[in-house]
Amino acid sequence: MSATMEKGVRVLKEVIDSRIASYFSSCVHCGICADACLFYTETGDPKYTPIHKLEPLRRVYEQEYTLFGKLGKLIGWSKAVTDAELAEWQELVYNSCTLCGRCSVVCPVGNDIVYMVRKLREGMSASGNAPDGLKGAVTRTVTIGSPMGIKLPAVKAQIKHVEADYGLKVPLDMEGADYLVMLSSMEIINFPEYLGAIGKIMHSVGKTWTLSSEAFEATNAGMQIGNSDLARVIVTRIVDAAEKLKAKTVISPECGHAYTALRWEGANLIGRPFTFKVQHIIEVLGEFEAQGLLKTEGMETDKLTFHDPCQLARRGGVIKQQRVLMNKVAENFVEMPDAGFMNWCCGGGGGASAIEEGEELRLKAFAVKIRQFNAVKPDRLVTACANCRIVLEEGLEHYAMKLPVIGLTELVAEHLPEPK
Repeated sequence: MSATMEKGVRVLKEVIDSRIASYFSSCVHCGICADACLFYTETGDPKYTPIHKLEPLRRVYEQEYTLFGKLGKLIGWSKAVTDAELAEWQELVYNSCTLCGRCSVVCPVGNDIVYMVRKLREGMSASGNAPDGLKGAVTRTVTIGSPMGIKLPAVKAQIKHVEADYGLKVPLDMEGADYLVMLSSMEIINFPEYLGAIGKIMHSVGKTWTLSSEAFEATNAGMQIGNSDLARVIVTRIVDAAEKLKAKTVISPECGHAYTALRWEGANLIGRPFTFKVQHIIEVLGEFEAQGLLKTEGMETDKLTFHDPCQLARRGGVIKQQRVLMNKVAENFVEMPDAGFMNWCCGGGGGASAIEEGEELRLKAFAVKIRQFNAVKPDRLVTACANCRIVLEEGLEHYAMKLPVIGLTELVAEHLPEPK
């Protein structure tokens, strides 16, 4: 057994806590989780059943912590987990799992399968069996500050373009602002209109905000690959910047896993409470609307529908706000089947969109989204996650479906009154 393999198995032993033990012991092997996973429903291949993806972790649990498992290992009935097996399992643990949580919420005994997959990823990462795309993203995030290799000069260049296009100042390193705004690499490079929309909205509602030159990137590739130490480094960078600037609230961008990493995992990763509040941009816009600050004019007349990002809606509980905002600016807003809490994943979350070798499977699984869209036949699709937006555009192109995709923050900003 190689040194990295020994480390991987050791990590798997260490991550098996009381939660995982209770989940494995209570699993009734009903298979309900299969029909909740788009990789199973669109391929029909039983290997994509969520609970099956956990087989290496289950075997380590039984062999190390159950009487019959120990006996089986001793007499050769149960084989030890091997490096070759973990390498084979990479496709199941990374390529075909987006950590969307649909399997967890349908489990009749309440097993959080997402939690278990994330723990298995820790062993996979430690043994070197994580995809190269995610390895590169983590390395760039830790060493450069961004999974796409974006540095501060590129951010400053986009700031200049946004200021010129929108006629608004984009503050950088302002102390004591109401909001510290985080970005994802995709918004910086692919969707700079998001930053312009933030500027328009903050000006309209009279709130102070800023970007940080020391921590502008919110994406947490460490959490996606399954390395808590690296996830902690990335979160700490944001926390240090927010506390240095004395920000009251940190706004997570239109990015699902960035929100989960900072809002739900961050304080546990650094081992202490935050001195600031964390909110997704849609939560902030929802508060502005509830407080009567968000004044809009005009309504979209096209038929619009909304794709709920899994980490925002199902894992984060933010469901109502986006619908209030949609109805505020669209007179013909229609819901897709399974919208909201049970919405189907775009297929690119959990780092899956960064795995080149998983593209064919990802596009095949995207057929479930096509059925959702065909059920309502919208003119345009709205979402609130830059990663979802890119994956949705790629899937729509693959299936030759002409359906423009826009961000909700951008859509709201388009309906603000002209600045006075």
